[in-house]
Amino acid sequence: MQADPGAQRMLDMPETSYMNDEQLAFFQGRLLAERAEVEAHLEEVRKAIADNERSGDELDRAAVEEELRLLLRQADRETRLLRKIAKALRRIEEGDYGYCEETGQPIGLGRLLLRPTADLCLEAKERQEKREHHFSKSRGEA
Repeated sequence: MQADPGAQRMLDMPETSYMNDEQLAFFQGRLLAERAEVEAHLEEVRKAIADNERSGDELDRAAVEEELRLLLRQADRETRLLRKIAKALRRIEEGDYGYCEETGQPIGLGRLLLRPTADLCLEAKERQEKREHHFSKSRGEA
């Protein structure tokens, strides 16, 4: 598998260069590309949903309804991702991108390369997931 040279260039920069103009431009480009990809896929999902709604075959209705349910879940996930991308792009404009919303500490290039929409550092994200898990257990969901 070929490594992304742009990502490697970001990783090769010294820590003192964290969230410099080049890194911000790199992540902005990644986020814009991801947004375009998600929007295009979401349009395909919308068309598939519209096509399913026109299908009138009663014999296959259960299969069609299950496929429609899956498409709606996918559209919901992608809509939430679009909101996260928009938030990350706003954070770039405001100068907050790359820093944890909870602690103010750097999120880290490695984490941002894997998840450019990350707004929490790894430690804060782990605390959040533990709180959510504890909350769901206390409600009897887990």
